[in-house]
Amino acid sequence: MLEALLLLPLIGSGLVFAFRNSNSKYLAVGIAFVQMFLTFYMLSQFNSTPTVDSSLQFEINQPWSTFIKSTIHFGVDGMSMLLLLLTNILVPLIILSSFNENKGYSNNFYALILLMQFGLVGVFTALDGLLFYAFWEITLIPIWFIAGLWGDNEKRIKTTTKFFVYTFVGSLFMFIGLIYVYNNAASFELTDLYNASLNGTQQFFVFWLIFLAFAVKLPIFPLHNWQADTYTYSPTQGTMLLSGIMLKMAIYGVLRYLLPIAPEALLGTSGQVVMILSIIGVVYGALIAIVNTDIKRIIAYSSLSHVGLMVAGIFASAIITAKGGFSIEGAQGALVQTFAHGINIVGLFYCADILIKRFKTRDIREMGGYAKVAPKFATLFMIILLGSMAVPLTNGFIGEFILLKSIFDYDKVVAVFAGLTVILCAVYLLRLYGKAMFGAGDDKVLATLKDISAVEFTVLATLAVFVIMLGVYPSCIIEMVNSSLKFIYSSIKG
Repeated sequence: MLEALLLLPLIGSGLVFAFRNSNSKYLAVGIAFVQMFLTFYMLSQFNSTPTVDSSLQFEINQPWSTFIKSTIHFGVDGMSMLLLLLTNILVPLIILSSFNENKGYSNNFYALILLMQFGLVGVFTALDGLLFYAFWEITLIPIWFIAGLWGDNEKRIKTTTKFFVYTFVGSLFMFIGLIYVYNNAASFELTDLYNASLNGTQQFFVFWLIFLAFAVKLPIFPLHNWQADTYTYSPTQGTMLLSGIMLKMAIYGVLRYLLPIAPEALLGTSGQVVMILSIIGVVYGALIAIVNTDIKRIIAYSSLSHVGLMVAGIFASAIITAKGGFSIEGAQGALVQTFAHGINIVGLFYCADILIKRFKTRDIREMGGYAKVAPKFATLFMIILLGSMAVPLTNGFIGEFILLKSIFDYDKVVAVFAGLTVILCAVYLLRLYGKAMFGAGDDKVLATLKDISAVEFTVLATLAVFVIMLGVYPSCIIEMVNSSLKFIYSSIKG
């Protein structure tokens, strides 16, 4: 089963590359939906109890190189399963969202999305450090081409260059860090990296080398300068991939490849510095979103704010655990929010794209009144918006609640600043919605507009279902990841 999940998007990418036809999008979306159904079938058979230090239910472990002590080792535990679900649910919806594009994307565009999916599946299932790094780099190639070839004509060179430099340099530091750990471990095997013989100084060094790559990808303040421009000027589908799935690689990496390898660094200033930077990102992102009028930049800074909260929750529980306690609440909340954020941010960017196409502008001050002619869109947009604001019974609520509780357990003053994300998020998102949907619009423009198409409705309605379903039943995610997180945080405690 795992072999199929790895190979299908890779083979599919090759087929779509070769299929030079205007109907290539149908082949691509068909392959992506098969991948989604395979993932749901795996979920139906899945036992989340085994952890990466034991025999996993779905696992590939083949020798590769005895010289560099690396193996072809993939496996699925509860945390991997969650990220596989997110990836393989969103990719077909992202492809489907392009069907109404006027640009007429070529087969190469869809092949690159499937290649991206291949890289993401590899990242979320790799249990060998060298393999993890290889797939991490693989994901950079297709998104760079997608943003560079189909992004904004005037800005794409500048923005893609900035994005590539930031992410490539960050990845290089991670590679150096993994090599350093490997030199003090038995092999690149994940559990051997956990057991590497590193003293406190060495762990401090490794911590910042590896964290830098994750901090850029998330991003964490002040390494966020690439994000707003890239999200704004990339094609909508590229932005969805970046915000909905790619940044989740870093959340996964922090939990899987950082905290268990360098737990002693948390006892010094490193953990506190990360907490401070995360909280600054929470407040800074929200404040910039409030004063912005570009709809895509508002959503981009909203993402920065929410990601900061996730990282703060993970490190709050990690620091408590490293100091002798034991808490996985922050990581639980972060993973619930990871899934919720992926659904919500893809929905928000798609709604933004629909509004931009209708009104021919990204400025929310030049929109208005669309709810009069588009009640279906107004309803679905509001559901996704409520999820992003963490309203009770939506997917964002329980994750943010657990995150704030974990930060409160760490430090009450820090929790006050972290809690600002809930209030400020409501301010800028309701302002955005009010301007676009109920503002004073041009009657002549509105007379030419229609409600959303069948494709647009299908994508948004599917996302809205997940917003409500996970709001009502969030425990399914918590139960899925519990064993994985207990193992990781037990490794931190030592």
